[in-house]
Amino acid sequence: MVRDLWHLRGQAIATAIVVACGVATFVSMRSTYESLLSSRDSYYSLYRFADVFGSLKRAPESVAAEIAAVPGVAQVQTRVASVVTLDLPGLVEPAQGRLVSVAENIDDPLNDLFLIRGRQLERGADEVIISGAFADANSLNPGDSLRAVMNGRLRQLEIVGVALSPEYIYEIRPGDIFPDNRRFGVLWMNRRSVAAVFQMDNAFNDLTLTLAPEGSEGSVIEAVDRILAPYGGFGAYGRSDQTSHRFVSNELDELRVFGTFLPAIFLGVTAFLLHLVLSRLVNVEREQIGLLKAFGYSNRDVGLHYLKLAVAAIIGGIVLGILLGAWIGTAMNSLYGEYFHFPIVEFTISLSVILWSFVISIGAAAVGAASAVRRAVALPPAEAMRPEPPASFKAGFLESSGVKNLLSAEWRIIARNLARHPVKALLSAFGISLSIGLLFVGFYFFDAIFRILDVQFQQIQREDAEVTFIEPRPGRVQMDLARIPGVGRVETYRVVPAILRFGSHSRRTAVMGLSNSAELRRVVDKDLNVLRLPPEGVVLGRTIADSLGVSQGDVITIEITEGARPVREAVVTQVVDELLGLGTYMEISALNRFMREGDTVSGAYLQVDKDREAGLYSRLKSMPGVAGVSLPDAAEASFNDTIARTIGTMSFLLVGFACVIAFGVVYNGARIALAERGRELASLRVLGFTRREIGKMLLGEQAVLTLLAIPMGWAVGLLTAWSVTRMVDAEIVRLPLIVSARTFMASALIVAGAAVISGLLVAWRIRHMDLIAVLKTRE
Repeated sequence: MVRDLWHLRGQAIATAIVVACGVATFVSMRSTYESLLSSRDSYYSLYRFADVFGSLKRAPESVAAEIAAVPGVAQVQTRVASVVTLDLPGLVEPAQGRLVSVAENIDDPLNDLFLIRGRQLERGADEVIISGAFADANSLNPGDSLRAVMNGRLRQLEIVGVALSPEYIYEIRPGDIFPDNRRFGVLWMNRRSVAAVFQMDNAFNDLTLTLAPEGSEGSVIEAVDRILAPYGGFGAYGRSDQTSHRFVSNELDELRVFGTFLPAIFLGVTAFLLHLVLSRLVNVEREQIGLLKAFGYSNRDVGLHYLKLAVAAIIGGIVLGILLGAWIGTAMNSLYGEYFHFPIVEFTISLSVILWSFVISIGAAAVGAASAVRRAVALPPAEAMRPEPPASFKAGFLESSGVKNLLSAEWRIIARNLARHPVKALLSAFGISLSIGLLFVGFYFFDAIFRILDVQFQQIQREDAEVTFIEPRPGRVQMDLARIPGVGRVETYRVVPAILRFGSHSRRTAVMGLSNSAELRRVVDKDLNVLRLPPEGVVLGRTIADSLGVSQGDVITIEITEGARPVREAVVTQVVDELLGLGTYMEISALNRFMREGDTVSGAYLQVDKDREAGLYSRLKSMPGVAGVSLPDAAEASFNDTIARTIGTMSFLLVGFACVIAFGVVYNGARIALAERGRELASLRVLGFTRREIGKMLLGEQAVLTLLAIPMGWAVGLLTAWSVTRMVDAEIVRLPLIVSARTFMASALIVAGAAVISGLLVAWRIRHMDLIAVLKTRE
């Protein structure tokens, strides 16, 4: 076995490298997934992350006891929360904060704070603790101060601490998809001070609770909604609908899918390579197999020999893959830690991941060796000890059609060899096509990211700034904004929180009302079709429609969770395929009628003169009704720093590994072809053919196989990319199946380059071929 392994060292090394790529992908992604999952669950447990959340207009504190008595409720904690406008040093536009009260004298508070630096709150009226991401983005530290518009009055707040909360692992402004830590943060203030500012003494407008072990989330939410309805409740919801938790869970699910799907492809290539190598080896060693069986070695002994050979060839690759996976996983863990805010994110590789690395890799090797082992075991000793009978050939299309007259002697030999072994040629081309497919998928991810950026930030979000109001405002605010110097165009919108119901399915979302004449914010599908909203009915994004099980023409129930809380039915007029977010749209006038309100708006999109934006933002800071300003440029930068960066990092790894695999597959194919035809090529050398001519015969055949593999690889890549879009069709970001010409060309050119390098290495071996040794006949 050792001698065979040394003889096949080139193929063995190439196969081991492929295994290392697959194992590294599995170890890095699976370990990152487990590390983040463990960090999240530990954080939730230690700092008592709530199970159910709710908000309302105002309720007396005595209502909390009524909620605590609901069967299945373990602990209730009320609080006061509000949106405040922030004036930050060094930031021209107004920022937005979520102010949350901190309970006093509670031993085990829910959603407890992890203090990074500074101190806890005292009874001072204007002390706050701010969230870590917000502090870092604005270079704020304990001892600094900021100004906030609270309940219409400007107050100077002293920062005494910086903290994290399990409620804001992924910290985003309500309604946003990507974090903007520069312009949005969470502030915690003691309950007494917040209550005094918002006239909430002995009252609350927000609550969180945990469930008892036997508690049912659905029944508890139903009871809480019933109790809070007279007090303007906006609808309680479970942990799965909590914004931060949903984002983190979606990202973890995507990481788990990648950690399973991609290694499976790499190890499939491994099995294919081992099949080719060992099948050729059994064919070459048939006489030795027969001799060993004649001397008494059992089929089991012979079969185990080739299985051990397959395993020995990949053991080094498994070890290398685990080490490489640990290094990559550490980097990935740090990347996720930049926008998932855990107190501690430790990267660990569990024993189970290491054991599974060996199990699945050895399993792939066994699958690849199975066919060769079967052939070796099935050979009867007497038949195996005889040389393999020569193949019987006859004139084929090449000779009968006269095409051979157009080809040189070398190309005639190439064409005949391919025509006489069509299955073998297709298998070789298929092996090369797998590496092309992997490269194709790696480049596809970049195409998908560029498409998302173009659709979202060039076709949909065309405004320069978005202004949100603390409370819904009359439509005449549009004229007030248009009169501000520097504002070129104003388009208002209305947003209302709602629960959509269809049959037994329900979904919490927000209904967005837009004008059909809007140009700054449009509804655009993944194919760049601009949708004009109908005068009646509702338009749903594909993800929400699928989760509800509805299609165009169905009637759904919409429960508004603000204001008078109307419950009405609406027809789904269209289902639109969007790339980002969970869209639910109505024409703004139709939404106002649906709400039975006048011309009411929640915010506005602005076209801004860049030379006057400083004065505009200064004016907006002083407007008491303005909650904050969002900038599409900041959202695009946040997308690039979060989701695009994560997908891009995985794509770089995939492309790098695919390049290695491409070389391994092509080089293996060329070496196997040289080993199988060594005697034939040596004979041609003796008969007078030059090294260049026999090199042309061998490498020309590999070139034909590579050219044949290119369209096959593109088909494999397209199928794999389509599978990826189905498997990682997350709620937040949906990857479009869009492929550029660059992806087709790059995947083909890299494999062609690998073929050229492999050809040069094989040509070197041909030049140094020992003709006498090759031509010796085994007796």
